[in-house]
Amino acid sequence: MSQEEIIIAAENEIADPGSKGLSVGIKGTKLELFIVKKNSKITVYENSCPHTQGPLDWTPDQFLDMDNNYIMCANHGALFEINNGLCIYGPCKTQSLKALSYTIKDGNIYLML
Repeated sequence: MSQEEIIIAAENEIADPGSKGLSVGIKGTKLELFIVKKNSKITVYENSCPHTQGPLDWTPDQFLDMDNNYIMCANHGALFEINNGLCIYGPCKTQSLKALSYTIKDGNIYLML
């Protein structure tokens, strides 16, 4: 049985470096997620801080710190590594964001369900 996929964005919609938040309807529920692009590498995470379970962004599509080096929780300033979601600073230090499986085909980013 093959895995189901849903298109969530075009790869060229995301600035490099940059991020984009999305709300995706899946089987009657909404999944809040975000995409980060840095050095042409894409990562996709659930938009939920491990400390508060709340969203990481205060401003739409703003998930990176001012230097675009880390994902930052707008609620309490926790910093997460972009490539693996590990918290390196803040109250959830050593916890990680939930990475979501995705694939890129023909310039589109697909979430793997």
